Amino acid sequence: MRSPGPTRTAGRAPVVRKTIRTFTATSRDLLMLHAIARYHGFSKSGTLTSLVRREFWRLFPAGTAAVRPDRGARVHRRAHAG
Repeated sequence: MRSPGPTRTAGRAPVVRKTIRTFTATSRDLLMLHAIARYHGFSKSGTLTSLVRREFWRLFPAGTAAVRPDRGARVHRRAHAG
């Protein structure tokens, strides 16, 4: 499912619409998420997003076919350890 792209309003910056997503977690997992979010000063949603981004770029430093690095980003290509 694709979220809609930004829309323009008269004379204002584009508005990015966000899609609400859900996930399943144990009570213990939610307590850990809350503790990490509070430590970093983020919302729980922001914390999850930050962790997913960090892990994605760790695993795919040059991006994937669907997700490309931002224009001007320094890309470090790793030799495949296999």
